[in-house]
Amino acid sequence: MSSVRRSLWLVSVASSLQLQLLSSTGARLSSEEALGHLEEAKEAALYFSAGWCPMCRSFEPSLAAFRAAAPNVVLIYVSSDRTVEDQRRRAEDLGVLQVDPEEATALKKRFRVWAGLETPTFGPGRRSGVPAIVVLDEAGNEKLFLDAETHGAKVLSDWADSWNEA
Repeated sequence: MSSVRRSLWLVSVASSLQLQLLSSTGARLSSEEALGHLEEAKEAALYFSAGWCPMCRSFEPSLAAFRAAAPNVVLIYVSSDRTVEDQRRRAEDLGVLQVDPEEATALKKRFRVWAGLETPTFGPGRRSGVPAIVVLDEAGNEKLFLDAETHGAKVLSDWADSWNEA
C-alpha cells in the first residue's frame, strides 16, 4: 500500500470512529495535520492507559522499544488519567496522538476496556483493564486485541507476529 493510500486509510479510520485527533500536546488536528502525522503509518492502534497505573508504567519501556523498531505504527492514546492536564502531559511524554476525554469515554464503552477505578462509571462489563491495545482495521473496527494488563510485553511480540501472518 502506498504511503498516501495508507495515510488516507488512517484518516478514514479516524473518521469511521468519529474521532477528532489531538496532537501529543492536546492541540486539535485538522484533517491535513492528521494526514501529516499519519503519512508513513502502516497500522493504527488505540492505546488504553493511565499515568497513575503501575502496570502501564512498567509496560511502557517495552512499548517504547517496540515503537522504535516499528516506526510505522501510530498509537492513539485513550486516557484513563484523572485530569485533562494529566492526559495531555502523558500523551506528550509518550509522544503519541490522543483523543479528547469525551471520545475516550465512547471508545472505552465500544471496546470494553477501562481501568478498574473506572468501574463505578462504566460498570462491571469490561473485558480488560489498562494497559491494553486495540489494533484497528481500515473501517476502524478491531483487528487485534492485546491484553497487556494480563500478558504484559508478550503482547507486543504477538502483534509483530500478526504482521507475518498477514
